[in-house]
Amino acid sequence: MAGDLVLAYDYPVLGAFWTVMWIFLWIIWLMLLFRIIVDIFRDHEMSGWAKTAWLIFVLIVPFLGVLVYVIARGNQMGKREIRHAQEQQAAVDTYIRETADAGGAKSQADELAKLSELKAKGDLSEAEFQAAKEKILH
Repeated sequence: MAGDLVLAYDYPVLGAFWTVMWIFLWIIWLMLLFRIIVDIFRDHEMSGWAKTAWLIFVLIVPFLGVLVYVIARGNQMGKREIRHAQEQQAAVDTYIRETADAGGAKSQADELAKLSELKAKGDLSEAEFQAAKEKILH
């Protein structure tokens, strides 16, 4: 009877398949675990004590902790991820706008022309005009 038992490792291709499958599942498990840990710290609505409790639960009893976290808070994980991506995009847009504005710095001649226009309109006195002119030229 013992000779009739066929194992996966009796066939090398099937053994390689099982090995690859277990490695794949292990990597997915680690990705999920780290994703949940990042989500715990990213949530601004949760108190520090709640974050600590979830983190301890997820690290001490990982399989049960991850399962309970996904059941209890999984529906909000995507929303927090989208909000984080939007905040990152807004920061990049702000940085690009600021960099583009700094790159297009006006020349001294342009600034002096604007000062002359303000003086001609009467918005600047002669003393204010001279002070601003000195500031631009130095």
